[in-house]
Amino acid sequence: MPDENFLSQVPAASALFLREEEVRRGIEYLFFGHGALWRATDARLAENGLGRAHYRALYFIARAPGLTISDLLALLGITKQSLGRVVKELEARDFLATRPGNRDRRQKELRLTAAGRAVEAAIFQPLRDAMSRAYTHAGQQAVTGFWHVNEALMTPRDRARAAKLGTEN
Repeated sequence: MPDENFLSQVPAASALFLREEEVRRGIEYLFFGHGALWRATDARLAENGLGRAHYRALYFIARAPGLTISDLLALLGITKQSLGRVVKELEARDFLATRPGNRDRRQKELRLTAAGRAVEAAIFQPLRDAMSRAYTHAGQQAVTGFWHVNEALMTPRDRARAAKLGTEN
């Protein structure tokens, strides 16, 4: 179990925060933080016979029920073939249901089943716990700064997509 009372080893950003050494430090923290966050879910994924790609699909469909295949492709940035395998497996395991779109019957809308919502929530729990601990440790101003940095890394299109998630339920 991680030490909840650790003393941060993160040095304060200097006024020269654009120097290569400081940019590299930021990239390294992204790599290590991302890895630690996803390792928190790996056991739950394995228990359910799922991989990270499955969970990413479940997560975004949970955030935006009725998402179309093309919308999910844009969010995940993967090939149609890769997404097709994930969607078929989730459907076969009764975690996901598809139906023709309301506006365009050629499109498939994606929704989680009760089983899909339950497995997504169970896998989300360690992510939520890890982020909550990190947010608590860092404080409100640091969380806002973290959001600003990540938002600035996104393309304008991805910023718009992120802003819409969870608002259409």
